Amino acid sequence: NYGKDIVCSAVSSIVITTINGIISIDNEAIYYENKNDKLVLEVKKDDLVTRKLIDNMIELLCDLAKNYPKNIKIKEGV
Repeated sequence: NYGKDIVCSAVSSIVITTINGIISIDNEAIYYENKNDKLVLEVKKDDLVTRKLIDNMIELLCDLAKNYPKNIKIKEGV
């Protein structure tokens, strides 16, 4: 489907960049696992930088979900 590849690339880029950014600052700040086509992300240290990076990631993913509702769904706290 049109847009599927672009959405997949955007999601991957947003998530990988965010995770790598957090880990480069503090490799113990988060735990993450790619599990059954879902990203499990657990915040171990809820500091200002980690929170801002995660909030930014969620905002970007939500924007994608609004523009491509058939290609991406966001579920928080699941």
